[in-house]
Amino acid sequence: MIRSLWWAAATGGEPPFGTSHLKVHYPAAEQGDRLTGVFPPEGGPYPVVLFLSGINVGQDAYRWLAVEIASAGFVCVTFDRVGELFGGEYGLTPGVDLDAARPETYGTRATCPAIPAILESLAEIELLKGVLDLDRVALGGHSAGGTLALQSAAHVPSVKAVFAYGAHTMVATMLGWPAGTVLPAQVDCPVLLSVGTRDGVIMGSSDRYGQESHERDPVTRTFEEALSDRGGEHLLAVLEGANHFTIADPVDRTAARAFLDLPATAEPRPELAGLITAFLGTHLHEDARARTVLDGLPDIRRR
Repeated sequence: MIRSLWWAAATGGEPPFGTSHLKVHYPAAEQGDRLTGVFPPEGGPYPVVLFLSGINVGQDAYRWLAVEIASAGFVCVTFDRVGELFGGEYGLTPGVDLDAARPETYGTRATCPAIPAILESLAEIELLKGVLDLDRVALGGHSAGGTLALQSAAHVPSVKAVFAYGAHTMVATMLGWPAGTVLPAQVDCPVLLSVGTRDGVIMGSSDRYGQESHERDPVTRTFEEALSDRGGEHLLAVLEGANHFTIADPVDRTAARAFLDLPATAEPRPELAGLITAFLGTHLHEDARARTVLDGLPDIRRR
């Protein structure tokens, strides 16, 4: 059985915008406290998967995936944080250090300083003492959250795997980069990139990167140009008929940029969840069965 608990972490920013509200999903015992609803964890220690949401996408949109990940033998953490976005606007954000993404500083530090702060805060949860293996961590993310995971992982030594949906490292020209620049990913571990063929948000954002012609998909460019060869451990999955918000359920039509998306012609969430859990099982559990599943998947590019 999967249960969850709430926690909070100080993740930078001027009050009241310096707190992230976490939801921690964990494998639980079948019996719990009827009055409080608290169910103790069962088994472990479990590797930790920290998932970074897209801009203005609430963490509950990824609850289905967090439950799938936790069911595969992990503790999966999502979070909401209201903070400054761009130009003085505020919204839900994983928290980006824009100065860390400029030409003179890129590569010197993580672009998402919230990551180490959240991981450190997890060790304080009394109910999960001895249950979290914080030496085996994966970062995941959707859209901008995936980009931050790709740009930050190497600065967190415990990160053993990274997965991202609808995310890339092509960088905005407003930060001082030439048009069409794909930044090298800051990762020292296997990476799984996935994207749908109906991703209208990435296509509709190409003017940010000086690539209005859509000649080449930024996710594919990231796979080919931002990642060094790793003997086939880096993976690229292109999901036919999926769109940018396939990973979110439900999609909040009042926020974020779902209005840019193309209608999905398929809903491959079970396939996406299976791909992600096989990838995590391979690299965090060293599970031979997960490796067999991963190796047997068709239509996956490897690098």
